[in-house]
Amino acid sequence: MTQLHVSAALLGPEYETSGPVRISIKDGRIAAISPASKPDGPARLAMPALADAHNHARPLSTTSFGCGGKPLEQWLPQLAVMPPVDAYTATAASLARSVRGGATGVMVHLTRAMGLKPLPDEARDIARAAADVGVSIGFAISMRDRNPLIYGDHEALLGELAPEVAQLARNTWLKPLPSVAEQLALVDQVASALADEPHVDVQYGPTGVQWCSDEMLRAIADASARTKRRIHMHLLETQPQRQWLDQTYPQGGVSFLEEIGFLSSRLTLAHCVWAREQELDLIAASGARIAVSNSSNLHLYSGRAPLADMQAAGVAVAMGLDGCALDEDDDGLRELRLFHLLGRRPGYPSDQGMTHAAALRAACRTGRAALGLPEGGVLEVGMPADLLILDLDALDRDALMPVSAEDLLFARATAAHMVEVWTSGRQVVREGHVQGVDLAQLEKSLRGAYRSGLVGTEKLQELWPTVEQNIGDYYRGCC
Repeated sequence: MTQLHVSAALLGPEYETSGPVRISIKDGRIAAISPASKPDGPARLAMPALADAHNHARPLSTTSFGCGGKPLEQWLPQLAVMPPVDAYTATAASLARSVRGGATGVMVHLTRAMGLKPLPDEARDIARAAADVGVSIGFAISMRDRNPLIYGDHEALLGELAPEVAQLARNTWLKPLPSVAEQLALVDQVASALADEPHVDVQYGPTGVQWCSDEMLRAIADASARTKRRIHMHLLETQPQRQWLDQTYPQGGVSFLEEIGFLSSRLTLAHCVWAREQELDLIAASGARIAVSNSSNLHLYSGRAPLADMQAAGVAVAMGLDGCALDEDDDGLRELRLFHLLGRRPGYPSDQGMTHAAALRAACRTGRAALGLPEGGVLEVGMPADLLILDLDALDRDALMPVSAEDLLFARATAAHMVEVWTSGRQVVREGHVQGVDLAQLEKSLRGAYRSGLVGTEKLQELWPTVEQNIGDYYRGCC
């Protein structure tokens, strides 16, 4: 049995601050929590680990590839300049940063497979990386079959480009895609390949309504109902997506999803920045959850998600980092603070919107359902021993008077305060260092591989500014 003696802990479903306690761990679960004397040595704070409900496990920051400072509709296609690299190295580095930032469960929405080997084999590498790092993952396989470059007539866009640029665009973004049946079958193949990996939950990963035909959405809804497999999908992330949805589905895009049986408790929707009140009501009634990624929304100029309105509608809200935390460092604790601050309603009373407890519930507990994890995200006897140990002395840096550990957490906590991370009773981070892999070496290997591989995308890098300008022209004024 492992015992952790801490100065303070956030206990129970309301995350109430407790004084010194001893937390006993046995067989991967919390076996006991008992009052204790003040521990000798440094002060420590225990809290539940985070569940990152929306991410893509990107190997390195996309800004390093020139993709920073632009809206999603221009940022997303530019990711094609990133050459493929080894899937294990890429995933292990990303997940190591995630767990160092406090997340022991992470959604891997695989929207850009490396493609260096068949997907079931690549999936095995991804699963092995997660096991080595010590995290559980939701693994959503990308599915799409329309609007590959813009939400509209690609021929009109291509007609504005020089022939060489238009041909490059066709070869890069407009290549034929497998049929709906073939894409569904591929998810089944990946699920079969990972059938013996309990830390991986394979899911359908339609990229978004604007990227998936009605036929595909209906087929996924039917397959999910039949197999009970979860679905993970972006929805209404940007204003152009809002306009496209309104034009394409006059009866209401979310209403359409409800009609075809797509909305259910098996569904997690990412972003929903531009969702309206009646749409939030439909989502809440279905039991689906929304994973909000505030830093990503800010980086991509997508807007602010209506967190307080989501809560008021009864939506189960989770927190995601989307591989794009505020400082591009996968710091889940900083994201938690931002989640709280952006989710609060202004003024008085002071308990309106995203309270401390509500933010912790979203970040630690609700996201677990999106990842296919069992009940958890709270420090209670019988719950999975997924927890973080923070340096309370560093958090209380001035030490002037007694201050609630919870207040310190929400005022200034970052990954730099992380001392230990435990996953199912296994210590995966010690003194801020990931134990299962060598993160520094993984990132060094990735940088070398990318520097070599970028030579192969030089033509795309050269011609991209012209394509980017035309995409900008297409959307300019659309909203």
